[in-house]
Amino acid sequence: MKIALIGYGKMGHMIEEIALSRGHEIVARIDVGDVFDLKGADVAIEFTTPGTAETNVRKAWEQGVPVVCGSTGWDVKKLRVEGLELREVDSRKLIVDKKTGKTMLIWSSNFSVGVNIFFCVNKFLAEQMVNQPQYMPSITEIHHIHKLDKPSGTAKTLSNDIMSAVSPLNDANGVPIESIREGEVPGTHEVKWDSEEDTIIITHIAKGRRGFALGAVLAAESLKQ
Repeated sequence: MKIALIGYGKMGHMIEEIALSRGHEIVARIDVGDVFDLKGADVAIEFTTPGTAETNVRKAWEQGVPVVCGSTGWDVKKLRVEGLELREVDSRKLIVDKKTGKTMLIWSSNFSVGVNIFFCVNKFLAEQMVNQPQYMPSITEIHHIHKLDKPSGTAKTLSNDIMSAVSPLNDANGVPIESIREGEVPGTHEVKWDSEEDTIIITHIAKGRRGFALGAVLAAESLKQ
């Protein structure tokens, strides 16, 4: 598969390493100020900033290239284009061509395989709390000081999934989220359900960027199936 990288920082380099190890070819590396030429890529993987993600996706579409996007802090629903349909699949958003059925965008707040398992555990736990009003949820997320969006997209997904499962929480206030920015922490997410009797905590701790990069490459591979 021929892959174009949009954003060639630390994540871009890690995605490149994993893609090459899985037998793929990198045909374009686009960073700030570079000419936006995807050179016949089968798919583009985009990890940039909240302020540039939408523009980058649209530019890729103009060249007929589908995108796997891991940039958070922007509203994917703004990508309303005639002939394209927004679909929700698990914790991901897909934009699909209505005529051909071809997926033109896969967006996730977190592509890590472990985090997506964590999403499932979070949903299951929230469903168990439907009849347990004594427990109140809260979320804590910790990331490196360079992360631009706050709270993290992953924390927002966790919150949304809890609110969807537990109707009394389905209001404008949502689940309380504490965001901490320190050092070079790749990403830690904790969901706590607290009551007077006890506390239940589930936690995901990323050890580096590799899990996020691998998940993005696996998502790109799914577009060729």
